[in-house]
Order: sequence, then C-alpha cells, then structure tokens
Amino acid sequence: MFDTKMDMKPIQKDELYKHLSQFLKNKGVELKEGSYTRGIHAGCSLLADAINLSQAGLDRAKAGLDKKLTQVRQVIHEKTAPTSRTTSAPPKAGPNKNGKAKKMNPAGRKPSTAKKPRRKKA
Repeated sequence: MFDTKMDMKPIQKDELYKHLSQFLKNKGVELKEGSYTRGIHAGCSLLADAINLSQAGLDRAKAGLDKKLTQVRQVIHEKTAPTSRTTSAPPKAGPNKNGKAKKMNPAGRKPSTAKKPRRKKA
C-alpha cells in the first residue's frame, strides 16, 4: 500500500551536542568546558538515546501493523473471492420416454423415486 520506509540512522551520543554547539557558535555563543556544558552534553546524550529507542519502537510497531494488515487482507480475500466450485444451471424439465414433461420440485431437482409407505387399512 504505502512504502514510506525511511531508514533513519541511529544518532550518536555526542552528535546532538556537536550540532548544538556549532549552532550556538554561529549565533555568537561559544560553549566552554564547565559544569553547565557537561549538563548540556548529558541532556543531548539522553535525548539521542530517547530518539533512537523511539525509532526502534516505531519500526517494531510498523512491522506488527503490516503483518496484521496482511492477515486482514487475506481474510477479506477469502471471504469475498468467488468460490472455486463450478455451479451449473439446474437441469430443465424435458419430456420423458412417454413424451410427457417431468415434474420438478421447486428446488429444481427431480422428484424422489422412493416409494411412499402404504397406508394401513383400519
């Protein structure tokens, strides 16, 4: 149906920190080593882990959803597909060897030839 598979590469732990410090440097703020930069670095590391775990969870959920969707499609196909047996039209009533037309029951079958039980004389 939709193939929106975009393989995202995992984010390295210092990748976000490097990008953030470069962004801030371009804006005129330089991060120097200190306690606040270690905190920012730890926050970027946690954020990278959270993003990577979320992406893995989304991939697993998508795989499960695709599997279930395939099962639903299969069930719909089985329920709505034409049956494989060939159904022919019921035989039409035609003349028998006496030249008279055969009587057919409402279901389109020949009448039963089984003998009916005799009535008991009272």
